[in-house]
Amino acid sequence: MLIERIWSANPYRNFHYLIACAETGEALAIDPLEWRLCLEMARAKGWQITQILNTHEHRDHTGGNAGLVAATGARVLAHAGAANRIGGVDRGLGKGDILRVGRTVELECLDTPGHTMAHICLLARGDQPALFSGDTLFNAGAGNCHNGGHPLELYETFVTQLARLPEETRVFPGHEYLARNLEFTLDREPDNAAAEKLLDAARLQAPAAMTITTLGEEKRVNTFFRLQSPTLIARLRAAFPDIGEQPDARTVFLKLRELRNSW
Repeated sequence: MLIERIWSANPYRNFHYLIACAETGEALAIDPLEWRLCLEMARAKGWQITQILNTHEHRDHTGGNAGLVAATGARVLAHAGAANRIGGVDRGLGKGDILRVGRTVELECLDTPGHTMAHICLLARGDQPALFSGDTLFNAGAGNCHNGGHPLELYETFVTQLARLPEETRVFPGHEYLARNLEFTLDREPDNAAAEKLLDAARLQAPAAMTITTLGEEKRVNTFFRLQSPTLIARLRAAFPDIGEQPDARTVFLKLRELRNSW
């Protein structure tokens, strides 16, 4: 499996992805808002974009579909529950469905509600697993739930799906927010040395070259995975005294998401 991460350089800080088959040159484009950049990259690599995957229905992920379809004839794939809102979807997807790209690439669909209620993450298994996480999981952060989502569903997705993936899974999100997310982690957990070290590195990197984290690293630096941290809980209790001395993980997650909304 060949992966190209494409930095959009737009105000939304989008990342786009091309996933290609090394044998056939067929490629899948993920959330190609700046579709011309995706097309240029594919042509430079000698690849043919045959499919488009939208992780969810928001326009900053679907707005390039029409242009890329017109240029390539690619088929559009998305969560079956979001297909009508997106429009022009050729295949509606559900939990466990497999996307094939050429002869060598297989990607598993994870049904990951929270940011929206019809959100898909793509998982590549194997020796070098990779998660294309849209706006569910960011490097060192979690998606918001403002436009059609729900934080309780996001919590369930984190705990019952994402946290159980192999620790070596590389995380490829829909936006570049690494430094800002690490700053939030350190605001909540100022003694997190791993987050501080990664933040120092992130501040020196251009967005196009930003660190690709693994799920194991996320569990060390992403506050939304660190729901048992004594420091985090103590500081959260200062903001929300009613959570008590030993809040459960769900309460911690929901209060963190509430704080992050206005942080």
